[in-house]
Amino acid sequence: MAKVLVIGSGGREHAIVRSLTDDADVDHVYVAPGNGGTGAMENVTNLPLKDSTDLVAFADREEIGLTVIGPEQPLVEGLADLFHQHELRVFGFKKSAAQLEGSKSFAKDFMKKYAIPTAQFEVFTSFRKGFAYLQAQFNENPHNKFFIKADELCAGKGVISASTLEEGRLALKALLLDKCCGTGGKVVIEEALPGQEASLFALTDGSTVVTLPPAQDHKRALDNDEGLNTGGMGAYAPAKIVGGKVYERIEQEIILPTLMGMEEERISDCGILFFGLMIDPKGKPYVLEYNVRFGDPEAQAVLTLLKSDLYPLLNACATKTLEGSVAKWHKGAAVTVVMAVSGYPTEYNYQGEEIMGISKAEALDDIVLDHAGTEHHDGKFFTKGGRVLGVTARGTDVAAARKQAYKAVSKIKFDGMHYRKDIAAKALE
Repeated sequence: MAKVLVIGSGGREHAIVRSLTDDADVDHVYVAPGNGGTGAMENVTNLPLKDSTDLVAFADREEIGLTVIGPEQPLVEGLADLFHQHELRVFGFKKSAAQLEGSKSFAKDFMKKYAIPTAQFEVFTSFRKGFAYLQAQFNENPHNKFFIKADELCAGKGVISASTLEEGRLALKALLLDKCCGTGGKVVIEEALPGQEASLFALTDGSTVVTLPPAQDHKRALDNDEGLNTGGMGAYAPAKIVGGKVYERIEQEIILPTLMGMEEERISDCGILFFGLMIDPKGKPYVLEYNVRFGDPEAQAVLTLLKSDLYPLLNACATKTLEGSVAKWHKGAAVTVVMAVSGYPTEYNYQGEEIMGISKAEALDDIVLDHAGTEHHDGKFFTKGGRVLGVTARGTDVAAARKQAYKAVSKIKFDGMHYRKDIAAKALE
């Protein structure tokens, strides 16, 4: 029986912890720092630890069998490297591989070098040169549309769309001059691609991959994909757009070349590759971005469909023994609706508000709640953050899961509550 340490505090980490506590090989799960939801679980202990040296010392002292690094920031900063240096078993990419998410320009150059299909792009460090490029593009075709992306990590919020030159100017100003995201040193300007977005995860030990059901995320804050980009307002899985011949193309044109490129660059590693994809109207897949961790909230939907134990899969990645591993999945679909506070992602209002109805929602069939921004004391839950809860339902199909998820959402109340009402609606069109 293993003791597992999960690092992180969001809904993704709660979903990982939830899966691990059901596993036959897991004795106890520690979460650093965790949240209100993980703190209220049986056989789970929240740890008030954030410093990397304290985390390593704890894992060593308590003989933790496996550490799972949830968020991207510690991966990019090299936390997995530190665990390896102390000969501690860890699931998560080292710093060299984490650049695939930590730097948009590194990832785009990687894709270009290894002929992995992606949108046309240019990289700029100068506002003047970036604006001149956009000006030339819009002069050539006024109907162009671009995405302007901060090079560094921005918690899913460093992407600004521009369908006019003025929108492009404001985006460049925000990212390069106002430094609204990180140091503001570099941006990627990328042509918008037609089609539908999808997310695909692949567990890897550096040479073998096990793919998970594809999901579709909802990034915009408001219904009908309007409003600002967020960390994610909901998701569903599996996404039917990634099936059959489309999946075969993804495997041959994207997954395998990515693994070969990582090997060539000597950054092959253990962890999870997240492929943010665009599937064009003809079924051709393109990579929009790489992530090096479970998506949030996609993980909530995908892990709800996992029938196999999670620990053996993650441990096999960490021990380079993934070959021959098979993941089993529940039939049907899962839909996750994120409940946030009003003003998210720019304003974090309504903090410390009591959350009512959680037990009523959890009492419904095929419902799980993953806490993202909550605290727990005196037997009650309170809001603490932007995204508060992920409400996930499993059903025979997307329509059934969606109906049950929104039924559960209707049981929950807190001041300043905000959620999208069209999660997974595209799947029913």
